[in-house]
Amino acid sequence: MIRLLVAEDMHVVRSALVALLGMEDDFEVVAEVGRGDLVLAAAERTRPDVALLDLDMPGRNGIAVAGDLASALPSVRVMILTGVGRPGSVKSALDAGASGFVLKTASARALVDGVRTVAAGGQVLDANLAAAAVRLGANPLRPREQELLDLVASGCSVRESAQRLFLSEGTVRNYLSAIVDKLGARGRVDAIRIAQDNGWL
Repeated sequence: MIRLLVAEDMHVVRSALVALLGMEDDFEVVAEVGRGDLVLAAAERTRPDVALLDLDMPGRNGIAVAGDLASALPSVRVMILTGVGRPGSVKSALDAGASGFVLKTASARALVDGVRTVAAGGQVLDANLAAAAVRLGANPLRPREQELLDLVASGCSVRESAQRLFLSEGTVRNYLSAIVDKLGARGRVDAIRIAQDNGWL
């Protein structure tokens, strides 16, 4: 029996996943949560074999949770589910310890087979995304730059970003200029687009 944890913030999608997986004779869904910051406690309580994590969840995203599980419960295999395939996200997920990265547009059979493959110690990746991730290379942004760009992307002004990061406004402007240069962007908006398209935000 393969014990599963399902983490998905959209209730209808989560219910559909649980129902789909529950139809398999060798699957048992032992936990389901709607927030990323609830996954680790649920996994520690139920000890699943595989955790299916939505990439974008409130509280903590799937990649961060994959890293948490790899550190605290390395026996739990992780499969990331996402509606948008970004090569940078695939690379980040693998770096965080995920064993699978599946698009929500995949067939039910592909998902079920993927879970079995991951539970058996294998990897499951969309071939096109995997190839793009290899070509992409490493994220050029340092963690602080990534944090700042994420704040700007969420609508924070230079002043608000400076306050949240405990930096001067001049330092924030310097960081933003460096980010634009590193990404070869035309400006801040373009830098956000590039980072999001590559899964770095």
